[in-house]
Amino acid sequence: MLNRLKHFFAAPEAKASRTAQVLAFASGGRARWMPRDYATLAREGYLANAVVHRAVRLIAESAASCHYLLYEGARELESHPLLQLLARPNPRQDGASLFEALYAHMLLAGNAYLEGVALEDEVRELYALRPDRIKVVPGANGWAEAYEYTAGGRSVRFEQSAERVPPILHLTFFHPLDDHYGLAPLEAAAVAVDTHNAAAKWNKALLDNAARPSGALVYAGPEGAVLSDSQFERLKRELTDTYQGAANAGRPLLLEGGLDWKAMSLTPKDMDFLEAKHAAAREIALAFGVPPMLLGIPGDNTYANYQEANRALWRQTVLPLASRVGAVLVQWLGPQFGNELRLVIDTDRIDALASDRNALWERIERAQFLTLNEKREAAGYAPVDGGDRLG
Repeated sequence: MLNRLKHFFAAPEAKASRTAQVLAFASGGRARWMPRDYATLAREGYLANAVVHRAVRLIAESAASCHYLLYEGARELESHPLLQLLARPNPRQDGASLFEALYAHMLLAGNAYLEGVALEDEVRELYALRPDRIKVVPGANGWAEAYEYTAGGRSVRFEQSAERVPPILHLTFFHPLDDHYGLAPLEAAAVAVDTHNAAAKWNKALLDNAARPSGALVYAGPEGAVLSDSQFERLKRELTDTYQGAANAGRPLLLEGGLDWKAMSLTPKDMDFLEAKHAAAREIALAFGVPPMLLGIPGDNTYANYQEANRALWRQTVLPLASRVGAVLVQWLGPQFGNELRLVIDTDRIDALASDRNALWERIERAQFLTLNEKREAAGYAPVDGGDRLG
């Protein structure tokens, strides 16, 4: 190796060269951010980022596991065609699979679409449509008069002028600057996702390229002397073959012929590299409404324990999302099944809320000033005959 380097720098030439006296191997630049379209967000977020992937799955699977109770006024309906439709929405999916896709679309795109397939003017099947394939067609009044679904070069138009149930249900998160499309939590966290992904790529690059630090080789030979083009190319090839890669990590760099190494970039320690990555992960968790403790992110563990963090996830994120979807479903399908229906989440089946439920029952039991039916109403149950007495 020493002999080869001596051969490189034995006879520097005095002619002009593109390298001059400084051979830069790395340079800074402006930050590059990913585009905000659905395909890029899904690819760089859900497909390539572990924090986003787990946050979306945690919310979508939890919300899809919620069991709906159907009420008509104050009376609970044990069996109803609407419950059957939600349990078996189409021949290929059960209710949990359909709702998991629906919630995931909302989290990744800010929009989710359900197609209601009708037979004899009655909705018989439900399908979740990919949001990047749907386009809103506004009418003269500003509201959507139709939706166009495009796939494989073909388009289908869904008119929203049906007498009873429109064929498309459009679910959105609030967007302050758009009248028709929603704002995805992933889009709000896009900068943090870019930062987290860049940190992961940095780690991978350190493993693949551990012995190639960012900096410059400065040639300090005779005044006016520079390396020739052939010497420059052979130097780069030597560095690549001998010092780059995980197998060459830690190998000392031998410099001859007036060459000196000058570091040009900050070290990971100077950049507070690890903390920056964790901060980006916490921002992603914040955008999705998931306590960082549940995602294994160190720091900011403001909850006393895992159980408390899980309860906060359900109370602040999962239940509001699932309740909202249930209310919209009833409003959409109300003309077919009845406008007095209500879908309510059965919180008694949610293990994470068991302690809250026990505390509620204890408070109700101690409330001697309430009648039996008032206690049942406070606990989420329908009244019974003879229940209007204190006890």
